[in-house]
Amino acid sequence: MPNSNRAFLLGPLLKGVSRSFYLTMRVLPAGMRDPVGEAYLLARAADTIADTSLIPPPQRLALLLALRERVNGTAPGAAHDDALRRIAGEVAGQQAQSDEKLLLESLGGALDVLAQLDEADRSAVREIVTTLTEGMEFDLNTFPDERSGKVAALGTWDALDRYTYLVAGCVGEFWTKMTYRHLPGTLAPALRETMYQRGVRFGKALQMVNVLRDCGKDLRIGRCYLPATMLAQAGLTPEDLLQPGTSARARPLMFGLVRLALDHFRAAIDYTFALPRLSVRLRLACLWPILIGLETLELLVDNEDWLDPARPSKLTRNDVYRILACSTLMAPSNALLDRWLKRLLARIETRITAIGKA
Repeated sequence: MPNSNRAFLLGPLLKGVSRSFYLTMRVLPAGMRDPVGEAYLLARAADTIADTSLIPPPQRLALLLALRERVNGTAPGAAHDDALRRIAGEVAGQQAQSDEKLLLESLGGALDVLAQLDEADRSAVREIVTTLTEGMEFDLNTFPDERSGKVAALGTWDALDRYTYLVAGCVGEFWTKMTYRHLPGTLAPALRETMYQRGVRFGKALQMVNVLRDCGKDLRIGRCYLPATMLAQAGLTPEDLLQPGTSARARPLMFGLVRLALDHFRAAIDYTFALPRLSVRLRLACLWPILIGLETLELLVDNEDWLDPARPSKLTRNDVYRILACSTLMAPSNALLDRWLKRLLARIETRITAIGKA
C-alpha cells in the first residue's frame, strides 16, 4: 500500500471518525500509533455497521460477522471481496456522516494496513476487533429493532459487567499489551498481571460513564443497559424509565452504579500512576479520559433529569480544553495529580451522600 494512503487512513480519516479519541492518538508514542489507530478504524467501521438502524438487525449482524471473518482472514476465497462490496453497497450509502461513509468505502485499504503490521501486532489487532464485535453482536441479539417501539433490559449486574468488558474492558487489555510490546521498560514486568487487570477496569470505568450518560437516549432505541434485577429492586421496569418524572425514582440506582464506576476509576488512576512520571505522552493518553469521565459523572450526579435526552450530562468544549491544559502541566507530578483526582472523587461521593439524605 502506498505510504500516502496509509498516512491518509491513519491521519485525516482517523481524525474524522474518532472525534475525541484522536486527541489521545496524537500524544501516543510513535510505536503504538499504527496498531492502535488501525484497531480503532476497524472497530469504528464495525460499530457503524452495527448502529445503522435503517438496515434490519439480521442484515447488520450478517455484515458484521462477514467483516470479522475478513479481519481474521477466515473468509473463503471470493467471500473476502464480496464482504467489502456488500458493506460499501448496503451500509456506506446510509451514512449521514461523510467520514463514516468514506471509512466503509476504504475498508480494503484499512485491511491492507492490517496486513502490513508485524505478526504480533496483527494478531493483537485481530483479537481486539474480534472481542469488540462480539459486544456489538451481543447488542444486536439482545435488544429489539430500534424502530419497533419496544425496549429490553439486560438481565443482571453480571450481564452488564460482561458487556462492559466486551466493548471497553478488552481495550484496556489491548492498550496494556501494546505498551509492554512497544515501550519496554515503561511498565514493570513484575506488575504485568496487575496492569492487565487494572487496564480492564479502566475500560469498564469509561463504558459505565457511557452507559449512565446515554441511558435516556439508549432507552429510546429500545436498549436498557440498567440490569432488570436492579430495576426490580427499585420497583421499576425498563418502560417506566421512559415516563416523565422517572429520573428521581431511578436516581438511587444510578448513584449505586456511579459508585461502582468510581471503584473502577480508582484502578484506572493506579494504572496511570504506575507509568513513569516522565512518560508524559502516555500519562496524558490515560489522564484525559479519566478526568473527562469523572467530571461527566459529577454532572450526572447533579442532573435531576438525567434520563431526559434533552438534558444531557455533557462537558462543554471549554471544560475539555481546561482539562487538557491543566493535565498537560501537571502530568509529571504525582502529588498534583493525586490532589486533583482525590478532590474530584470526593466531590462526587459527597454529592451522592448529600442528595441521598435530602
